[in-house]
Amino acid sequence: MESRSAILLSSLLFSLLLTATSAQLSSDFYKNTCPNVETLVSSAVTKKFQQTFVTAPATLRLFFHDCFVRGCDASILIDSPTNTAEKNHPDDISLAGDGFDTVVKAKAAVDSDPQCTNKVSCADILALATRDVVVLTGGPNYPVELGRRDGRISTIASVQRHLPQPFFNLDQLNSLFGFNNLTQTDMIALSGAHTIGVSHCSRFSNRIYKFSPKNRIDPTLNLAYAFQLRQMCPLNVDPTIAISLDPTTPNTFDNAYYKNLQQGKGLLSSDEVLFTDARSKSTVDLFASNNDAFQQAFVNAITKLGRVGVKTGNQGEIRHDCSQIN
Repeated sequence: MESRSAILLSSLLFSLLLTATSAQLSSDFYKNTCPNVETLVSSAVTKKFQQTFVTAPATLRLFFHDCFVRGCDASILIDSPTNTAEKNHPDDISLAGDGFDTVVKAKAAVDSDPQCTNKVSCADILALATRDVVVLTGGPNYPVELGRRDGRISTIASVQRHLPQPFFNLDQLNSLFGFNNLTQTDMIALSGAHTIGVSHCSRFSNRIYKFSPKNRIDPTLNLAYAFQLRQMCPLNVDPTIAISLDPTTPNTFDNAYYKNLQQGKGLLSSDEVLFTDARSKSTVDLFASNNDAFQQAFVNAITKLGRVGVKTGNQGEIRHDCSQIN
């Protein structure tokens, strides 16, 4: 009986801790220390975006990969002389350099204001830059909660089993997102970020060449689309070739991703399963028919994502250089 009370108490303390954490984050956290932080970050991100569109998907993906490993603490940005940091894990090697560069540029812009130098965390700069790229590609504007501190640890081992894989089924996706306090609806809404993303042929080649002994092509894949993908991804394709996750409006943050799923045009198995599994299909149908419903759910989900495992108060530090601990 005693152990049951202890379990109840620890789970109560954990939920209180989650509540306390989000209470310590606030959108006006820097109002006295760096009041122009949003403008400074936004102008740097806009300039970078004008140079290359990749800025948008790269920054958004960087934020997601950061938050799912050790929480949103900018540990993904840390360099390791021995290549043993988070960014060196196979699941993170494909993170585009433009995402990292966006944070570097935004950090330089913030630090160029004498009032702000070394006052704003790299974790908060990444969270702001993520909102900015969503807006720049036509997505919703939303207030960003701030007050995160930067983590001091980044290990290759901590990435293991913490990021979704392209072959995941609905139960595996829900389990991983649930571990981060995100619901199935949050997961489906965050998957919608694939509306501006890309993937590499190796992540889905089994769906178009060797799905099973009976079917070479995954039967849930639109056949005409599968043949198009074969043309873009021949068997010995250059591994760096990038394929849009949204074949219809790849440069616009919209609900086309869900309309594609309805037509069997989800690039990854983990995309298409959201439509083929009866438990998630109704949410896909809702988002496909109602862009406002999608955008509202996305804002709610990315705000919750931004609270995952955050360090606040005296925890962590404010990194002077985002790529190394002080």
